[in-house]
Order: sequence, then structure tokens, then C-alpha cells
Amino acid sequence: MKKRNLLSWVFEFAGRRKIYFGGSVVLSILGVAASFVPYLIITDIVGELLSGNRQWDYYMKQILFMALFWFVRVLLHSFSTSLSHVATFTVLGEIRKQLCEKLSKIPLGSVLDDSSGSYKNIMVDRVDSMETTLAHIVPEFTANILLPVVMFIYLIMLDWRLGIGNLVGAVIGLICAMVMFARSAGGFELSIEKTKKLNDTAVEYINGIDVIKAFGKTGSSYEKFMTAAREGADVFIDWMRKCIWPQSGTMAFLPATFLGVLPIGLILVKMSLLTPKGFITGIILSAGLITPLVVAFSYIDDILKMKTIFGEVTEILERHDMERPEKLTQNPDGSDIRLSDVRFTYKDKEVLHGINMEIKKGEIAAIVGPSGSGKSTIARLIDSLWDPDSGNITYGGVDVKNLPLEYYTGQISYVAQDNYLFDMSVMENIRLGREGASDEEVINAAKASGCHDFILGLEKGYDTIAGGAGGHLSGGERQRISIARAMLKNSPVVILDEATAYTDPENEAIVQESMAKLAKGKTLIVIAHRLSTIVDADKIFVINNGNVEAVGTQSELLNNCGLYRKMWEAHVIARDNDAEMEVAHA
Repeated sequence: MKKRNLLSWVFEFAGRRKIYFGGSVVLSILGVAASFVPYLIITDIVGELLSGNRQWDYYMKQILFMALFWFVRVLLHSFSTSLSHVATFTVLGEIRKQLCEKLSKIPLGSVLDDSSGSYKNIMVDRVDSMETTLAHIVPEFTANILLPVVMFIYLIMLDWRLGIGNLVGAVIGLICAMVMFARSAGGFELSIEKTKKLNDTAVEYINGIDVIKAFGKTGSSYEKFMTAAREGADVFIDWMRKCIWPQSGTMAFLPATFLGVLPIGLILVKMSLLTPKGFITGIILSAGLITPLVVAFSYIDDILKMKTIFGEVTEILERHDMERPEKLTQNPDGSDIRLSDVRFTYKDKEVLHGINMEIKKGEIAAIVGPSGSGKSTIARLIDSLWDPDSGNITYGGVDVKNLPLEYYTGQISYVAQDNYLFDMSVMENIRLGREGASDEEVINAAKASGCHDFILGLEKGYDTIAGGAGGHLSGGERQRISIARAMLKNSPVVILDEATAYTDPENEAIVQESMAKLAKGKTLIVIAHRLSTIVDADKIFVINNGNVEAVGTQSELLNNCGLYRKMWEAHVIARDNDAEMEVAHA
């Protein structure tokens, strides 16, 4: 995908509410034009005074016109700002939705490469930072640059020498601006990088505070956070030091129209090349150029940041989507799943080397193996969270790449080892499995998954708030609620990725029973480290170093696969030790 330039993105975002933004720009231009009219009236008043006009009514009328146009200017500016902000906040909401939709369409690996803190920064802080560009720079900068240009042309027509005199300060200001741009190169980008590091360190520090205190690492961990904060502050200070003088020069000289107009005008009057009235008119018109120029160039700092701010947002929007059709054109025949010579690379390292697997409809298939062997990667490939580099995965005989993503994800319930619950009630967390499910259906799913009793034991039962990421519940409770959610979804295929990892031994039988109910009439894929939970599986795949080392039932693998036999023996020893410890503590 070809990278788009910044302006094309600005125009696209603004174009989503083009009537509002267009109206805002027009009103802003009219408002700035209205603010120029009093200066023109003043020139007329000065001319009349010099000509000896002593009619008080005339001057009062002119003053009232000046007040009227100034009021009109304030009114138009208010309407312009209101329109631009209504449009901007609507667009910002749409951008956030677009980012969320994009994250759901790109490969999971692309998402996992960045921290959650970085995505929070982009989707909240960076999108908020776009408000200045859309709500202010688009209408106000446009109007406050356009009309001074028109007035400058008018001044040139009045006297070209005075017009050129107006440019003296602008030339000096532009030279200062060029120096500022040169010195600020990379400054904002580096500040963003350090801010990201600070956010990530802060999140890490807060999330790991219990471990930090338990192991007495408060000092070193806090020092790491303070170092990140110090580095972030130093970057901003160094950046400001480099730019403060040229920026001050830019802001001082750019609107300094009198710098050239006054000496040039005086010389011209002295040489009788310009009338006093023409000189005063030139001064008044030059004064009228100052305010819009100050307003326009007050956005220089924001313009410098635009590339970085928009760049972080558009970098996500420009990532490659997973290639899927929009409509279902091939109907799968059943829910058989087949992986054929599947290879997958993560961070430049191939982790799966030609995987071949077949899981029939209604089978309970387990995937086991040492840590880091590729079990969860296979599960995520089956669930289309990633696309394989080569080979293919079929569902019901149809390549999953030929199935719409929304359709295919509706066919699979995925329960991961890191179960995420939202900061809402337990009832609503389970209901996420199927939108519109009744309370009775939610409760039945909870009963079937063996978590109804413990939910009733919570402070408010099903109305208990799970907390951020399910923080108010234990790991085992979160897992069982996730299984209930999968059961409510009632999809043909269920993937349990280490779903019993935090289940205590006394609840293991309950989980196994609920898994059996969940799997009834469905294809169940279980990634497990507790081998006792998959002894009745129809098929067990043993994965080792990204390869399928063996396939078979529990008894077949115990007889024919040395790796599985060692894993089973280690599991039995660990289970017996746990039982002995429980007896000792009883």
C-alpha cells in the first residue's frame, strides 16, 4: 500500500463533514473580511478630517458602521468556530471507530508489536491533538492567510512601494522560521518517542506494583520510571531551547508590517512621491494586516506537529488488512478444519514449519507440547487472528481466506489463557457472547459452564462489576466466565487456549464437565498444559519446535510418543505433589 501524504489525510478527514468545514471556512473568511472594514472606514475618516470635513453626523455614522462590522466579525467567528468544532468532534469519534475497526482487521501480530499504552496514546491523546488542525487550522489559518493576501494586493494597487514595505518584516520573519524549522527537525518526533516510553514504563510500574513490592524492587523500578520521566522532560527542554529564539523572531517580525511601511512611507512623503493621506491610509491598512497574521502564525507550532500527530494515526490506518472477501460466496460443508503445510513467521523467526493437521466436525482435539512450541500460534491461526505465510487453512473445505472475516469469526468461540473481562457486570460480560441474549439464556450458559454458584456468591451476583480487565475477580473465575461466554455464543467450533490454566484442582472436574457440555455436537480444540483435562480427547496433537511430532489418542501416545510420555509423567508427579501439599495443609 502506497503511503499517502499528510494533506490527503487532512482533506479526507475534513471531507467527512465537508459542508460543516466548508461553511466554517466561508464564515471565517467573512469574519476576517468584516474585521478589515473598520480599517477602511478609518482611512476614509482620516481623509475627511484632512479635507476639513466637520460634519459630526458623518463621523458618528462611520463609527456606528465600524462597531456594526466589529460585532458582525465576532458573530461570524463564533458561528465558524461552532461549526468547525461540531464537525471536528464528530470526525474524531469516527476516526476512533475507524481505528478500532482497523485493529480488528489487521493481523494480531501487527497489533501485538506495540504496547497497549502506545495504542491508548494514539487513540486517545493523538486523536485529541488533531482537534487543533481540524477545528482551528483548517478554517482560521485559511481565512487569516487568504484575506491578508487580498489586502496586500489592494495595498500594492494603492502604492506598490508601500506594499513592498509590508514585506520587510515578513522576510525577516520567514528567515527566522526557516531556522526554527531546521532546528526543530526531529524534536517533536523524539518527544513523542520519549512520551511513549514514559507511558509504557508507567503502565508497567502500576501493573507490576505487587511483584515490585513482593521482591523489594521498589527502588530500582521507581528509578526506571523516574529516568523515563527525566528523559522525557530533557527532550522537551532541549527542543524548546533550540527553537525559542528563532520562534520568538518569527512571531515578532512576521506581523511587523510597520517595520518597512513607516520608513519607506516617510521617505516617499518627504520626496513628494506620496501624499500624506496615502501614507496614513497605508499605515492603517498595514495595521489591519497585523491581527490576522498573528492569529495565522500562532499555529506554526501546531503545523510543525501535524506530520507526527497525523502520522501515528494514519500509520495504523495504512497497515495491510487481512485479505478477506466482503460477502460469502462459498458455503462451507460442515465444520472440519484442515491445516496443510502451514508455515508462520513472527518477528523474522519462523515458528511453525509446515504444520499438517485435520480436525473433524464434532471431534475433541487437543494440542499439547512444551512451552514455546507453537501451540497458541496454531490456535490463533485457526481463529484467523493471523494469516499463515504459506500453506492454507480450510473450514468445511473452504480456504478461510475466501470467507468473510465477520462470518468466520462467528463460527468460532475463542477462549484464551489471558481472559479479558470488561468493566461491566458479570451478566453483560457473558452476554457479549451473543448480543441480545436474554438474562435467562445468560444464566443457563453460566450453569452449563459451572460458574453459576460462584457468581451467586459474589456481592451483587450477576450484577457484580468485573472491574477493568476483570480485576475484581480471580483468574479462575475470569476463565470460567469466559467459558460461559463461549457457551452462550454457541458457535460450531470452540477453541480453549490454556483455558484451565488458573483452575484449581477442586474445580477441575467442574471445568471438564462444562467442557464436555460445551463440546457436545461441536468441534472442540483444546490447548492444555494440564494433560488430565484432555485424556478423553478424540485426537491429541503433540507439537515440538513448531512441528507436529505425533498424533493419536491418550493411550496411543503413551505407547508411541516419548515426548508425550515424559510430559504425562511430569504432570502426574506434579499433580500428586499438589495433592500431598493439600493433605498436609488440611
